[in-house]
Amino acid sequence: MFDQLTAHVSGSGWTYLFLVVVVALDVLLPLLPSETSVILAGVLAASGDLVLLPVAAAAATGALLGDNAAYAIGRAPGTRLIERLRRGQRRGTIEWAEGQLRERAGYLIVVARFIPAGRTAVTLTAGSLRMHFVRFLAWDLVAALSWASFATGLGYFGGHAFEDEPWKGFVLAFAIALAITGGVEVLRRARGTRVTPP
Repeated sequence: MFDQLTAHVSGSGWTYLFLVVVVALDVLLPLLPSETSVILAGVLAASGDLVLLPVAAAAATGALLGDNAAYAIGRAPGTRLIERLRRGQRRGTIEWAEGQLRERAGYLIVVARFIPAGRTAVTLTAGSLRMHFVRFLAWDLVAALSWASFATGLGYFGGHAFEDEPWKGFVLAFAIALAITGGVEVLRRARGTRVTPP
């Protein structure tokens, strides 16, 4: 598996562009391995095959592009859907969702960036509910930089911990990322049981 991933994430200069594309597309197609690719690029930065800051910058750029594309998609066709739901039986639920986004927008956008399908749901919803773009962009910038630094840093420090066997550093970093993502999801679900829509 490690060798298959290194076929796409390698010491080549094209890897930076690959990271931008795979991270951006992952927002719209959550099955793509964006975290895996960024962590692996961090491991390769530890060995000197890539440069750490451009890896993090490529990951953050891809995250921003993907999140903003999802926001735009949600905003365009979502308007009619939200208006229809507002007139129907779901009016209370839509008003609740809008309130949550107003009150907790920053928290939701930042936390959702660490949950593969969550980032898609939150960015599409922010567009559909017409969250002010400048506010969305400001929080999304925080989310993208945090996520990119986290994933790249995990790979980088994992790669340094196992300099002679970088695949072990990748496995360790990936396991930590999965554990943290799982923990965030458990906390999100636990908090969701206390605040539920009407």
